[in-house]
Amino acid sequence: MKSNVNLIAVLDQKKEKLLVCRRRKNPYAGLLNLVGGKINPGEEGIRAAYRELYEETGITERDITLTHMMDFLYHLEGIRLEVYFGSLNCDREVRGEENELLWVDREQDFFDKSVFAGEGNIGHIMERMKNYVE
Repeated sequence: MKSNVNLIAVLDQKKEKLLVCRRRKNPYAGLLNLVGGKINPGEEGIRAAYRELYEETGITERDITLTHMMDFLYHLEGIRLEVYFGSLNCDREVRGEENELLWVDREQDFFDKSVFAGEGNIGHIMERMKNYVE
């Protein structure tokens, strides 16, 4: 694989809102995306998820328990995308320097490609996540 990356779906403590970022850079500049980033060579996926979550939001491992839900393999592009999710176990203020962070209602059309990045993948992730979060 050329590139290993992750996405992290973070729900608030009440499991009503999803944390997203408004991308400042391409791909998907201006669209909403889940937080995440690159997995360093030799780095365990779950460790990378907690590291990226802290770097992008200030959320620590004490604030949330992440679960590895699924992977996407893009064979022609050489990309492996690991997807994690969790809900905050406390009220936590988030901070983001790379992208603007905002909370959106969990019950919306995450398949809307004019609003959300990922060609519908965020919609797919959110639909699958319903099986595990309630």
